[in-house]
Amino acid sequence: RNWRIVKVATTKAQRKLFFNLRSAKKRLGWMNNEEVEAVAKDLGVTRRDVLEMEERLSARDAAYDSPVNEDEDETGFAPSGYLENLGPGPEQEAEFSQDDDLEQEQLTAALKSLDARSREIIQRRWLTDDKSTLHDLADEFGISAERIRQLEVAAMNKMRSAMAA
Repeated sequence: RNWRIVKVATTKAQRKLFFNLRSAKKRLGWMNNEEVEAVAKDLGVTRRDVLEMEERLSARDAAYDSPVNEDEDETGFAPSGYLENLGPGPEQEAEFSQDDDLEQEQLTAALKSLDARSREIIQRRWLTDDKSTLHDLADEFGISAERIRQLEVAAMNKMRSAMAA
């Protein structure tokens, strides 16, 4: 019940309207133009504000997953009846998390199976944000860029076979 108060009246003018509009209305139902003008003048707000608050106060809150009438073919007005959740469900998220953990463990084990030079090449070429070029690594290790490429291919093949096992 209190949530609706916060949701309906957020500015000072809206709070003033919220607390005074019902008492200012002369009759049940929608206000006519004269009543709207009188309330706007009395409370020092615009006609638009009065009409908007009247609309807000007469609107009903709808639960996200309110029960649907089973006798009719209609899905009702509950948002859960027509909003589709395109994201993965809790089961899929748990499965993805487990898969990610398993892949991380396999990658770590595969990297440990490499010799130090091959591990350094793979890490610097694939596993860092600031990737090194073949020529940078060739200058550092004192071998040709083609040999760095060959070592990289061999290391990747060894890692693939280690992760597949």
